[in-house]
Parts: sequence; structure tokens; C-alpha cells
Amino acid sequence: MATIPPATERDIPSELWSLDFDTLPASIAALTFPHGPGYAYDAPIPKKEYRRQLNSLQTELVKLQKHVRAAGERIVIVFEGRDAAGKGGTIRRFTRHLNPRHARTVALPKPTEVERGQWYFQRYVAHMPTSGEIVFFDRSWYNRASVERVMGFCTPEQWRAFFDEAPRFEAMLARDGIRLFKLWLTVSRAEQLKRFYERKTDILKSWKLSPIDHAAVGKWDDYTRAIEDIFRHTDTDTAPWTVIDANDQRRARLEAMRVVLSALDYEGKDTAAIGAIDPRLVRRGRDILS
Repeated sequence: MATIPPATERDIPSELWSLDFDTLPASIAALTFPHGPGYAYDAPIPKKEYRRQLNSLQTELVKLQKHVRAAGERIVIVFEGRDAAGKGGTIRRFTRHLNPRHARTVALPKPTEVERGQWYFQRYVAHMPTSGEIVFFDRSWYNRASVERVMGFCTPEQWRAFFDEAPRFEAMLARDGIRLFKLWLTVSRAEQLKRFYERKTDILKSWKLSPIDHAAVGKWDDYTRAIEDIFRHTDTDTAPWTVIDANDQRRARLEAMRVVLSALDYEGKDTAAIGAIDPRLVRRGRDILS
């Protein structure tokens, strides 16, 4: 007789939330996209439709970059989210057809000894765009309020001070003319663990699995509290958070592009090609607070 899977993630025994097994436990696999409850869609977007929409959106991104170059604008797009939510893959789809001379991805390693002695935001300021440039942050200054906080790499005084300083820092960027987008990719706990196991078992993805990922498996609730605090303290009218359900990675990539393209004006903009932002997948950060 087939085993009936648990109805929710909370029904899974705590010992199964681990990377210690050879494969993902079947009871957790039964809750991953598109099988688990609570997802906006019960099937992935078909590959043909995904590629059609992706091509249209990437075409619009090329138009946007030409406008940014001509007008001397500066754009910063911050990608944050749960581990394994697909930040890097989404950025790669954004930049695939952009001129790399004027579109940069910033993915900083852990701070050096010199950087630890500086103003916290200093190393990020060094990577802000010049005129005519788009910069993508694959993780950002929000490390302090998420990874550093949860893993104990900073003091409570430091991460609490961050919540006072970050909105002021972002307001400074806005006053100086930088267009700032903050995108948060979120996944379910089961989906995250599935992707961790893919990294563990696929040698081509193994470089993605870090000691931080191993530790993150047991700190889901700690990260949840940290994420709620991030939205509570740093979702401002000047620099709002956009949260994108990334259980279906392809849909998440498309929605991230739509969010940016819909907010900007540029020559030759094709609103029909961009399409409407899906409210089932995209919400504002402050709106998901309990």
C-alpha cells in the first residue's frame, strides 16, 4: 500500500530536514513543486512558452540598456532571498544579451580584514554604477540582516543598527539619482532542500553547495524571523521590496524581468511583450508580514 505523504511541511519529522541522506526523503519530495500544497500553479510553465516569453523580455532588456546608455541613467538591481532560490540563474537570464561593458554582476566574497574595519556599506558603495550602467547584486548589504545575523557573524547590536542605517543608505542612493530595485526570491522549505540535494548529487552543481547551505537546513525558522524583520524595517516607499515566488524557477525569472521593465520608461517599450505582473507570484514585502 502506498504511503500517504504528510499534508504540510510541519508534519515532517525534524530529523528528515537534513542533508545527511543519500537522496531527498520521499515524504519531503512529495511536497516539492509542483506536487505540494499552496503553490500558485500545479504545473511548471511549458518550455516552449517559457522560451517565447523569455525572448520577448530579453529583447526589452536590450532596449532598456540602450536607453540607459543614451540617457546616462544608473540602475541597481539587488537580488536577495532564501538559499537556492535561484538568484544567480535569474541574473544570468537578465544579462545574457546585454553588453557586458555596461552591465555588471557583483557577487562579493566574505569581507577581508580591512573591510571588516571599515564602514559596513563601504565595500558596496565601491560597486555602484557609473553613468549609463546597470549593476546586479547577487546578494548585497542585506547579508548583515540575514546570513550574518542567523549564523552569528555579527552582533545583535550590529544587525539592529543595520535596520536604522539601511533605509537611510538607500534614500541617499535614490537622492543621487540611482534607480534601485530590491527583489526577494522565496521558495518553500521542501523546494529548498530538494535543490540542496541536487547540488549534493550532481557534480556539475556541487560547487554551489557550501557549508552555509548545510547550516541553513537547520535554521529555517531563524531565517524566517530575520526575513520578516528585513521587510518590516527596510520596505520603504523609496526602496520597496518585491517578493517573487521562485518555486517555479522559470516563472520567477520572467516575473523578475517584468517587475523591472514595467517600472521604467525607454524608447520603443512594448508593454504587450512585457505582459502583466502576476499577482499570484509577486507581492510587496510588507504585505506578506504576519
